[in-house]
Amino acid sequence: MKKVAILCAALVFSAFAAEPEGQEFEGLLTTPGCAAEGAFADCYLENYSCGSDGCFKKSEAGSMKKVPLALFQQNTGKVYVVDTAKLKVSELGEGMNKNGVVIVGVLDEATNTIHATEFKAPPPPKKSFFKGCL
Repeated sequence: MKKVAILCAALVFSAFAAEPEGQEFEGLLTTPGCAAEGAFADCYLENYSCGSDGCFKKSEAGSMKKVPLALFQQNTGKVYVVDTAKLKVSELGEGMNKNGVVIVGVLDEATNTIHATEFKAPPPPKKSFFKGCL
């Protein structure tokens, strides 16, 4: 009987441990500079590596710096700064400049920053078949 009780308790604790902490925020993952300008489709990729348009002309070749990320929500028009200290930046590449990115974390309303604990990339587009004359 004790084994069954211990097993049930372990299952309950593992269920709570598997849940991500915080709330989910969905939107477009970009940089704060691109979000401020409203240049989402026209945001150059150099913004993600050194921080601004034309920064490759100013910075030394091969030198990269940590660029802050932002999450823009279309339905509310809000821009949140994303703190990626607990995430691997290499995994975030799948969601750069894409809509439907989900960031799970805790919102600090004083600084408007999401302290991210989990990242979910949007699903890839479905394959389509062209039916027409060539």
